[in-house]
Amino acid sequence: MVEQMQWGVYDGGEEPMPARGHVVGPHPEHVLLEGVVPFPAEFAERYRERGYWKGETIADMFFGSVRSFAHNVAVVDGEKEITYAKLGERVLRLAGGLSRLGIGRGDRVVVHLPNVAVYFDVVFALFELGAIPVFALQAHRRTEIEYFCSFAQAKAYITIDSCEGFDHAALAREIAACVPSVERALVVDMQDDCREFGKLYGEPLFHQERCNPADVAFLQLSGGTTGKPKLIPRTHDDYLYTIRESARICGLSSESVHLIALPIAHNYTMSSPGILGCVYAGAKMVLAPSGSPDVAFPLISKHHVTSSSLVPPVALLWLNSSVRDEWDLSSLQVLQVGGAKLSQEAARRVKPELGCTLQQVFGMAEGLVNYTRLSDPESLVVSSQGLRISPDDEVRVVDDDGVDLPAGVPGNLLTRGPYTIRGYYCALEVNERDFTLDGFYCTGDIVSRDERGYLTVTGRKKDQINRGGEKVSPEEIENLLLSHEAIHDASVVGVRDEVLGEKVKAFVVLREDVDPGSVSPFKLKKFLRQKGIAGFKIPDEFEIVEEFPETFVGKTSKRAQRES
Repeated sequence: MVEQMQWGVYDGGEEPMPARGHVVGPHPEHVLLEGVVPFPAEFAERYRERGYWKGETIADMFFGSVRSFAHNVAVVDGEKEITYAKLGERVLRLAGGLSRLGIGRGDRVVVHLPNVAVYFDVVFALFELGAIPVFALQAHRRTEIEYFCSFAQAKAYITIDSCEGFDHAALAREIAACVPSVERALVVDMQDDCREFGKLYGEPLFHQERCNPADVAFLQLSGGTTGKPKLIPRTHDDYLYTIRESARICGLSSESVHLIALPIAHNYTMSSPGILGCVYAGAKMVLAPSGSPDVAFPLISKHHVTSSSLVPPVALLWLNSSVRDEWDLSSLQVLQVGGAKLSQEAARRVKPELGCTLQQVFGMAEGLVNYTRLSDPESLVVSSQGLRISPDDEVRVVDDDGVDLPAGVPGNLLTRGPYTIRGYYCALEVNERDFTLDGFYCTGDIVSRDERGYLTVTGRKKDQINRGGEKVSPEEIENLLLSHEAIHDASVVGVRDEVLGEKVKAFVVLREDVDPGSVSPFKLKKFLRQKGIAGFKIPDEFEIVEEFPETFVGKTSKRAQRES
């Protein structure tokens, strides 16, 4: 027996929209993916009793929004606009094609796509099938993709024909030839919908094995900058809780227009509130190939964008852009900044210069997410990285011996809760190091917590500089340098020194209109001395550069700077 789930509109087509069908009855038994550490039974029961886990899959959420917001525009990609009803149809048709290729529940599929509309077709089709996407970033290349496919034992690899001059189709052929588990390497041809991938959009999927909400929904990449990324298993139950709460906290509604300016597959772009939060709320998503001002500002003006999410380097580009006054940005209500800490100097500039509310976001793909609230006073917004989503997010700030520290004292951040994983995928040794015996995740972040629970990030444990026994916080020096009228951005790292162990080095990017000859290490040191800081904190070396090296998600790569 099949239950037909209609959203009942024609959406301008010649035929009625196909109905989503699934087997009536309870969800199938949950089968734990090998290599995944489950939530302990007593915690899972508590999270269900308290309503955090509602027994819904991401596909259920998606098709609920397709029904509720059928006529709303879901995705804008260039001149193309796709309604929720049309997106639902495309997803079902692609799900049918992928199913006929043998892709189903539990199969891992590496998804390697840029910010394009077909990303939504692929991802939601995989969720509908109960398959498990492994999210690669568009900037990843052969080494990373081969590792993801091999490590996850992926059954398929889906990519685009080419992007920004790189031949992804050739990479797909290489992956299919060298990774035994990959049975299908599928290439989206952006110029011709009738090519092989386009032929998958045939008869829509009506019958499939239902997914269990406790199943792993996808494998996300860790945000670490050293070694190979770890894979993070997120379940439908735990991830949907963050989606619902993020959409509520961030004020998303069916009237919202959100600019997707960061890599679409990054956890921040997916869920904070990201594309899944937009889908949950029925909002419109405008895709941008990058967040650079000359790309983003025209889109904000044309589509009356109300919110966007950036990382600090891109936020600084917006603040310091020479083309900002050429575009009408008055529709922008909220600018989220996360992924790394935004300096207080830059945070104070957002409201007066961009005319919108700043919302700071601090979180991790492993779980815990914090937001400043839209109603918070400006003083709190610029100085804090926010408050946890859930009352059941357990947050500890401890010293190096694991002793809890009082409010206001910086220490190591540990956390567990209804959407924080209990271990990485197939990573026994790493899990023994990064998770306590009672299930707390050791984040590696150094934070302080005030009496209300708001967190302020003071750095990463590994980023703290030990200069001859004196501890130097890079963030403190960066914040001071950013107050210099000639400096666009600053990054401070520790570099090896035979005498001191580490010495302090500052990389500086100047503003566009500044003559490099007018800025010297002597003048910058004098500037910092006048700020009244201890002498050992003043950088031993300065290097003026045109730009900082970046990680795949647009964060400044301090690892690369330390090694330069």
